Amino acid sequence: MLKVVNKVTYLLNKPKNIISSAFDDRGRKTVADLIDCEYRLYPIGRLDFDSSGLLLMSNDGELTNMLIHPRFHIPKVYEVTVEGLIKPEEIAKLEEGVWIDDIKCQKCEIRLLGQTKHKSFMEVTIYEGRNRQIRKMFKTLDYEVTRLHRIREANIELGNLKSGEYRLLKPYEIKKLREYLNSHDD
Repeated sequence: MLKVVNKVTYLLNKPKNIISSAFDDRGRKTVADLIDCEYRLYPIGRLDFDSSGLLLMSNDGELTNMLIHPRFHIPKVYEVTVEGLIKPEEIAKLEEGVWIDDIKCQKCEIRLLGQTKHKSFMEVTIYEGRNRQIRKMFKTLDYEVTRLHRIREANIELGNLKSGEYRLLKPYEIKKLREYLNSHDD
């Protein structure tokens, strides 16, 4: 008799210095090690080793494909801290899309949240998920990202989960997420 596998999706607040993978051949700790679940879960997309925040983990292949496929233009929102005082004209340049790795980035949205003597704090929304994209975007203007923390993906928000904590998405959240994705299908 076949065992019925329930589809589950978890919301994890990924800590820094954890691999966004179900398995690491070098034996490093992965996001799959953080969630106690009877099913094999896979990260939906990724967060860099030195980044933190919202990461969805699931065994639902259809939902995963919808969230990572470029045609859906899923917004991913980050809190970003950079060394230095970024200027409005530099923010405008980033928002228009800069060239990294010989490919022009899609337009993004950046909201300056504040500045201190030596740092700038922003909320950055991107619609693609290229490798180390935000860090590379700011590097084109000689800014080093010192903190990168994802707070929202599509219509799912991190909320008040502490670093390393996770929770199961409720059925109504999955339903609203699927409705959101279907409304963004090109």
